[in-house]
Amino acid sequence: MNMHKGSCHCGKVAFEVETKLEQVIECNCSHCRRKGYLLTFVPRGALTILHGEDDLSTYTFNTHTIQHRFCATCGSAPFGEGKNPNGEAMAAINVRCLDVELSELNPVPVNGRNF
Repeated sequence: MNMHKGSCHCGKVAFEVETKLEQVIECNCSHCRRKGYLLTFVPRGALTILHGEDDLSTYTFNTHTIQHRFCATCGSAPFGEGKNPNGEAMAAINVRCLDVELSELNPVPVNGRNF
């Protein structure tokens, strides 16, 4: 596991997440497609908000099971929070908000449009 730092665009929200980035998902659901997300999923305990939690707003849609968090100032959406199918708390990290070289990743397409 590696520790990765990330933030929103304006820097009000900063976080770190422990993950290997072995699987990065490119989902084609209506939300991810429009925002261009590349996602990796981790247990919620692997995500630490360093500062700016009070600057986060939340968007939910459809079944309202995922709280899509975004910076109220710049609009960047660094992660979402929810539960995995086993009921355990998880986080969906927007890899585009991490300090990583995106060209080194191999996104896996996921057909979220038809879930």
